[in-house]
Amino acid sequence: MLIIGLMSGTSLDGLDIAYCEFTDERNFQLIAAETYKYPASWQERLSTLHQASAEEYVRTDAELGHFFGQKVNQFRENHPGRVDCIASHGHTVFHQPENGFTAQIGDGNAIHAETGIPVVCDFRRLDVALGGQGAPLVPIGDRLLFGEYDSCINLGGIANISYEKEGQRIAYDICPCNMALNHLAGKEGMTYDHNGDLAREGALIPALLARLETLEYYQQPAPKTLGKEWFETAFLPDLEPFSKQAIPNLLHTVAEHIVLRIAAAIKQSSITMHRILVTGGGANNPYLLEILKEKIGNTEIVSVDNRIVDYKEAIIFALLAYLRLHGKANSLTTVTGARCDSCGGALIGKIKEE
Repeated sequence: MLIIGLMSGTSLDGLDIAYCEFTDERNFQLIAAETYKYPASWQERLSTLHQASAEEYVRTDAELGHFFGQKVNQFRENHPGRVDCIASHGHTVFHQPENGFTAQIGDGNAIHAETGIPVVCDFRRLDVALGGQGAPLVPIGDRLLFGEYDSCINLGGIANISYEKEGQRIAYDICPCNMALNHLAGKEGMTYDHNGDLAREGALIPALLARLETLEYYQQPAPKTLGKEWFETAFLPDLEPFSKQAIPNLLHTVAEHIVLRIAAAIKQSSITMHRILVTGGGANNPYLLEILKEKIGNTEIVSVDNRIVDYKEAIIFALLAYLRLHGKANSLTTVTGARCDSCGGALIGKIKEE
């Protein structure tokens, strides 16, 4: 099957599009991939949508779906070829599984209307309805497509880990990552800290590091997930007393906190022979990788095709659609804590039979 995967992450850096061919659930080829940056107007709109009215939320859901569909059409002009379906994660606005809901916008009906291609979307809500966290969903892709690695770490808006233990896939969100770093870089008028240069020149703020390390979430057992709500209500208040500190110092300290949390997660996995696949935007941050290597010692961080590093989540959501269309589980109870594995995703349009 030829599937286009769409991913819009919490870091708001843009819409990732990955055009993939699957010969089966364990073998794929990435044919083409591109990122379409969000205009400033969309970044502002999405970053504040959780505070908007219900009417504005529904309007944005529809309009973002049309935006996604238009970007797919633009992508296909550059990369023509057959497409059996589009897999869209959507953009997360609310994620509160403890309250029984999660919400990703970017209406799949609008994507289908723009492209004329069947769409699989709404991957998370079935798992939440079954009592799960609705996240992370990527670990089943880690198992099927990247099983040669001892663990997979994604350095996206949120850092998460995925690994195999006693025949079960274990995965959970570790801590905020680019969400926190980009927030601080924004105070310097930057969308992100290029190469981690500002963080590198900064100095540690011991009191802030100690405060962040005691956040209650880190003591909770897996399965567990993080969302923007937690970042705003738990993480940012700990930064507030240090708001007059120099931004490089804040970035340096938050980067140190991120790698300490990742190192703790790796240690907790109890895997002795450790080859890690690191992906996500943070994999392009040399400073973050440098201090991570220092913290985890002999553990090997594996480099792969940069396109897979950058587009891994879009690739895996294409896989989740492939599994959905074949009636196979694409969400794991061992990862999310739901009462059973499930096959999530809503199909809009009709898949053509070859």
